[in-house]
Amino acid sequence: MTPTTRQAPVRLTQFAHGGGCACKIPPGELEDVVSGLAPAGPAPDSTLLVGLATGDDAAVVALPGQQGTAVVSTADFFTPVVDDPYDWGRIAAANALSDVYAMGGRPIVAVNLLAWPRDRLPFELAREVLRGGLDVATQAGCHVGGGHSVDDPEPKYGMAVTGLADPARLLRNDTGRAGLPLSLTKPLGLGVLNNRHKATGERFEQAIATMTALNRDASVAALAAGASCATDVTGFGLLGHLHKLARASGVSAVIDTAAVPCLEGAREAVRDGYVSGGTRRNLDWVAPYTDFGTADTDTRLLLADAQTSGGLLVAGEVPGAPVIGELVPLGAHSIVLR
Repeated sequence: MTPTTRQAPVRLTQFAHGGGCACKIPPGELEDVVSGLAPAGPAPDSTLLVGLATGDDAAVVALPGQQGTAVVSTADFFTPVVDDPYDWGRIAAANALSDVYAMGGRPIVAVNLLAWPRDRLPFELAREVLRGGLDVATQAGCHVGGGHSVDDPEPKYGMAVTGLADPARLLRNDTGRAGLPLSLTKPLGLGVLNNRHKATGERFEQAIATMTALNRDASVAALAAGASCATDVTGFGLLGHLHKLARASGVSAVIDTAAVPCLEGAREAVRDGYVSGGTRRNLDWVAPYTDFGTADTDTRLLLADAQTSGGLLVAGEVPGAPVIGELVPLGAHSIVLR
């Protein structure tokens, strides 16, 4: 698909040092920060089903006296990933909702999180961001009940989302087992295309369509197929999120690099140097745990590409999604590329 150039009146991406999930704190640094903050041994409150321990996508708490119902809680926000404020709002909302879907849940209510440089950007743009978030939440059947805003030199937007799930049918990152295939429900390359957009103003409709697509149907399909292990692929890239899943599950993973889907234009963007610092940090983090085989540098960077509102990585077969590898017994590396 040929990119188009449609200059917005204000280029929002120029007001941010990073873009989308590429502005996350690097995974290694983040783990150092939160280490020791999880309770030692069993949680004192057994209603906390998923907490900090495995670095999963959201927290899950069982409701006392409500058998079959658990609350899923998450928050996600980031700097502008595209220049169009309405699209940015849609992307940020789909990304925040994804954490609930990645746990096998259904979002029911969200609140906005908005940081805005009120002396530098007009509030008309902020309204468009919020309208985009509301439209995607409405599409998901999720209420938006207000939120919180601050005056900030750098624009940021996202949502805190609450959902419901069946505690007996969660998707978690620590329940993978050897022999399960790995399915990926969205193509890679969002990070490099967004970085090219930030640098040049080119608009990639295929990237926007992918980022604004809800992971709802993929989550429902994964549960219907009997899956219990999944994560979404966002700022730490496919390799980073797969490493976390394999580590939490006590297994290794083999990836068929030729089977991994990529967006049109993604390889060209890597070739032309539109690789974010977040992607390079992802690759550095996973390198000690990965056998790269004969994969070239561009392939490694794509597999570590910092995605924004990426797809679900599911341990199991999901109808319509490509199988990109499998989980295997624990070996010398978390990930082996073939």
